[in-house]
Amino acid sequence: MAVTIPFDNSYARLPERFYVKMTPEPVAAPSLIRVNHALAKELGIDPVQLESAEGIAILAGNAVAAGSEPLAQAYAGHQFGGFSPQLGDGRAMLLGEVVGRQGRRDIQLKGSGPTPFSRRGDGRAALGPVLREYVVSEAMHALGLPTTRALAAVLTGENVRRERLLPGAIFTRVASSHLRVGTFQYFAAQGDVEALRILADYAIARHYPAAAEAANPYRAFLESVCLAQADLIARWLHIGFIHGVMNTDNCAISGETIDFGPCAFMDEYDSRRVLSSIDHQGRYAYGNQPNIGFWNLTRLAEALIPLLGADEETGLAEAKAALEVYVPRFQSAYDGGLCAKIGLSDARADHISCAHGLLTLMAQHGADFTLTFRALGDYAALRALFGDDAGALDNWLPRWRSLLAADGRDPTEVRDSMRRVNPAFIPRNHQMERVISAAVESQDFGPFERFLAVVTRPYDDQPGMEDYARPAVTDERVLQTFCGT
Repeated sequence: MAVTIPFDNSYARLPERFYVKMTPEPVAAPSLIRVNHALAKELGIDPVQLESAEGIAILAGNAVAAGSEPLAQAYAGHQFGGFSPQLGDGRAMLLGEVVGRQGRRDIQLKGSGPTPFSRRGDGRAALGPVLREYVVSEAMHALGLPTTRALAAVLTGENVRRERLLPGAIFTRVASSHLRVGTFQYFAAQGDVEALRILADYAIARHYPAAAEAANPYRAFLESVCLAQADLIARWLHIGFIHGVMNTDNCAISGETIDFGPCAFMDEYDSRRVLSSIDHQGRYAYGNQPNIGFWNLTRLAEALIPLLGADEETGLAEAKAALEVYVPRFQSAYDGGLCAKIGLSDARADHISCAHGLLTLMAQHGADFTLTFRALGDYAALRALFGDDAGALDNWLPRWRSLLAADGRDPTEVRDSMRRVNPAFIPRNHQMERVISAAVESQDFGPFERFLAVVTRPYDDQPGMEDYARPAVTDERVLQTFCGT
């Protein structure tokens, strides 16, 4: 069956120093795990074609679709604060872009073989990280957050060597683009101002076209990226999400969540929570994510200084001024969303104080982050989450109820509004480990399909699926998450 993908390749039309053109390395015996039918249709691709033998060959890198110009993108990045002047797509290849209802979007293979940027890696992906990214990216989309998406996953029929031999897989990712803070750093580190300007103009046209009309388009672009990242990180905090590896090469210019290697969702609330096995100093702890977001954006501003003004002093002043939009935007987005989670209509000082009072109680008494917010309005369920410590909760509830009453909103509407922003289901870490174990050890993808179906309806009650909502018990607890490389 002929597979028709309406590829365009605008990135491939940029200068050759932006990428390396190459084809994926074929695999032994590809087989399909899953195609995302809804997303394929959104992209103008027939999902049945993708599930055919020819489609699977394309998703595995064994064939190149008509119109595709595969390439590995070049970029740099700060990794845990240390700068690497060349990183790049070490195990990923951009197949091209499609233009559909949601605008221009990249289609990329992850795990498709080594590239010149592989840095001694094998360019492959293990099955577990592929399933994790598929589930979490689709759950994030269902939760309403900007994110890269999962189009497909295939087995390669080959093993990859990590801590042991593991089944290999390839993930097909869709993104508004794969432009990163590190992409700009790559050319800035080389002093290549011409490439920096070409890249900035490309990013403006693709993501923030209104910036082109500003008096200083590059400052307007930087401000737009700052606002997008402020909104995104605020929303991460609202759902208890910990990215785990917020390096500048994992910070997307588009404002989408990208790269889900050691990511995790909190069970009990703790602003210092770290789960990533490689984050030894807590740099990317849950509560430090807003600060790291600003740090990353400061690195972007530094890279853009040659474009921001006629001389370095002017460029530096413009960069500092643009960065000033981040903190107030983050605080407004975070406070507004937090108040909405407890049913309050706006972010007045007393509303914000009340919401933070609940967070303090949750931290003090080890209450589950997701379930506490979901249980608001159900006294029995809420009290059960605090157990013997419920007295402290009983002291908070009258204050909250008084503010709700003063808001003057209909109680049913308040309850419904809270249910629209407080999920019942998130991709809990222990459930994710069950899914990966069943697939890796037994080639059983039933748990993957069931888990995916549940977490992509996060705000629905889903009777019979209560086990997916509960936190881990002691022997199920996941204490560390790991990168997928």
